[in-house]
Amino acid sequence: MSDTTTLINPADETVIREVAHTSLEEVDEAVARAVAAQSSWAGLAPADRALALRRFAAIVDGAVDELARLEVANSGHPIGSARWEAGHVRDVLNYAAGMPERMLGAQIPVAGGIDVTFHEPLGVVGVIVPWNFPMTIASWGFAPALAAGNAVLLKPADWTPLTAIRLGELALESGLPEHLFQVLPGRGSVVGERFVTHEQVRKVVFTGSTAVGKQVAAGCAAQVKPVTLELGGKSANVVFADSDLERAAATAPGAVFDNAGQDCCARSRILVQRSVFDRFLELLEPAVKAVRVGAPAEESTEMGPLVSRAHYESVASFLDEGTPVAFRGSAPSGPGYWMPPTVLLPSRTDRVAVDEIFGPVVSVLPFDDESDAIALANDSVYGLSGSIWTNDLGRAIRVSRGIESGTLSVNSHSSVRYTTPFGGAKQSGLGRELGPDAALAFTDTKNVFFASN
Repeated sequence: MSDTTTLINPADETVIREVAHTSLEEVDEAVARAVAAQSSWAGLAPADRALALRRFAAIVDGAVDELARLEVANSGHPIGSARWEAGHVRDVLNYAAGMPERMLGAQIPVAGGIDVTFHEPLGVVGVIVPWNFPMTIASWGFAPALAAGNAVLLKPADWTPLTAIRLGELALESGLPEHLFQVLPGRGSVVGERFVTHEQVRKVVFTGSTAVGKQVAAGCAAQVKPVTLELGGKSANVVFADSDLERAAATAPGAVFDNAGQDCCARSRILVQRSVFDRFLELLEPAVKAVRVGAPAEESTEMGPLVSRAHYESVASFLDEGTPVAFRGSAPSGPGYWMPPTVLLPSRTDRVAVDEIFGPVVSVLPFDDESDAIALANDSVYGLSGSIWTNDLGRAIRVSRGIESGTLSVNSHSSVRYTTPFGGAKQSGLGRELGPDAALAFTDTKNVFFASN
């Protein structure tokens, strides 16, 4: 097995560079260094940890354009999206910088003395990052973990490690203590598995497929090790007849074709009330055909290529099954892993309507009434995100409570804000990231009783 990965630009299939893999021995050495660095970091005053994270954020702010262009080349993200992603890393760091001084314990009334709680850092945290949003998802793990007083080992995905590597360099440039935040490129079967099995890696954060997430969870269970999982999705975009159909149709393409559909939150099932089904499709078609698919470095591009040849073939396999195609957008011809936005009209049991495709493919299905909409939305092993379109407030409340999903939006497609919790239900994950309590997920609660006599 090669000890390097050859990185390919997905827009033109040119070679970017080779990236060396981290060996098992190097992972163990990195853990030992992280243990030593974490002890000193946790001993700092909360205000000093906060200041260090703000400096890191400031350095990232100065490198937003550089990070964005790395993501364009390595991942095929449109430049506008990539700039937002780099800015999001900065914002997550700034938000996390407010956490060290606000991790409040409790004083609990008891007889015979006083009782208090402390939030103690876990130690060393292993963060395993997927290839679809390499920067942003990395920051969801490392920023709150550092804020809570932990050291972090970050394993980027094989295909898209460049922005993670650069963030590790920027951390050192910002003055963050050496070895506190280490980036370890390599294979999941080596680096990721060692995070799971190493006794001094006290928590694992994994974002990726549900199949691999189950393996990570099982390995962590054997160690009685906490784990946060953000896994697959088959999110529903539920459109009722009383909604603003024009707005729902105009915004639907962005909800599924952003990042070429390579998004766990993609609204890859559009569920439309039967009485307005045909009208919605009429409105959706021009919106889909207007999506600008092209070179990621161009400012006008809205959707780029798929990330790799292997992934292109995986997505294409879903389109070879004969499901009726309502219409398609356009995409460049090769070189590059290009696929047009595609709208399908499957039955409820077709594979394209059930399995996560992770590409620019959306299924549109009719439903009859409110109860049917909820049942159809819940007819999935996943429950990560979704949207509800209605102008009836009571219906919005009922349906949002009825749908089994960790994150929902009403008359919107927003899934992620760094100020609010994010995570999935059912086989879409375990635990929550982001939001005001994010750092607490990287601590143990210690209870101490002080006798008064």
